Amino acid sequence: MVDVNSDVQETLSRLKLRRKYVCVIIEENEVLRGMLKKVRNEIAYGKIDDETLKELIKQRGQKIDKKKEIKPLKGLDFEESNLKPFFRLHPPRGGIKSKEHFPKGVLGNHKGKINDLIRRML
Repeated sequence: MVDVNSDVQETLSRLKLRRKYVCVIIEENEVLRGMLKKVRNEIAYGKIDDETLKELIKQRGQKIDKKKEIKPLKGLDFEESNLKPFFRLHPPRGGIKSKEHFPKGVLGNHKGKINDLIRRML
């Protein structure tokens, strides 16, 4: 968060991206699309497929209330399923290809390739 504009910092905070190597699943709407546009040079993002989402929940899903069970996820309602809406990940296996994506590594819209990056980070 060093040398990051305060508007970008606030937007990252509202998206629950407060540290490195965090994955947040959000729904697609106009407001969130504008937020992504504002921080597109600071994050890697794209569309996640169902198989990767299931694997992400299985390996990295954390309960909100430790006493309650995890219910099946319906849509993107994480609170109803007793899951935290963010996932802490490892740095990617094989490293970040920073020379391929100048200037700051693998940032920006990855579309479907984000699934490969997330699997490397599980």
